[in-house]
Amino acid sequence: MRSVRVTLWITLDGVVQGPGRADEDTRGGFTYGGWGERYNDEVMGREMAKGMAEPGDMLLGRRTWQDFITAWGRRTDDNSVTAHMNAATKYVVSMTLDDANAWQNSVLLRGDAADNVAALKAESGRDLSIIGSASLVRSLHAASLIDRYTLLICPVTLGTGARLFEGPAPLTEFELVASVATTRGVIIAHYDRR
Repeated sequence: MRSVRVTLWITLDGVVQGPGRADEDTRGGFTYGGWGERYNDEVMGREMAKGMAEPGDMLLGRRTWQDFITAWGRRTDDNSVTAHMNAATKYVVSMTLDDANAWQNSVLLRGDAADNVAALKAESGRDLSIIGSASLVRSLHAASLIDRYTLLICPVTLGTGARLFEGPAPLTEFELVASVATTRGVIIAHYDRR
């Protein structure tokens, strides 16, 4: 059985929207895009590289998949992140895409996200990682399909923006299995479902 692992940059007030770039996600008039960039350092790079070193498949929502095509799918450098992103099988959960041919090794999953992911989890194969895709994470969490959260908790509050859990989330207990503090005050916390 496969596990589902989520990695998210998150503010102290729970915002997960647009950490990477100013234009990453401006929905709802969000003007703080790129808030996470100032927290990158060698410690974070090393910790993220550990996750990329493990072979695995990716699970992405449509918006994140389309954004990642621009960020990673067209790159040709020898960067280990680029190599990992392009080589991984990318399962794209979408009700609106017609196909997933725009990025190599992408597979379109149409229909209910929880049903599709439950079926994938039941198969033998590599673990599934989600980076971003907050609405997908919310629906999978509600269906008890998330096995691990890696949260990069940044020392900032924004007061606005999409939060990890915007509505009620079912009672779910997690255990802190590892944590690292970066030189810029980020706590990288790994939580496994109990």
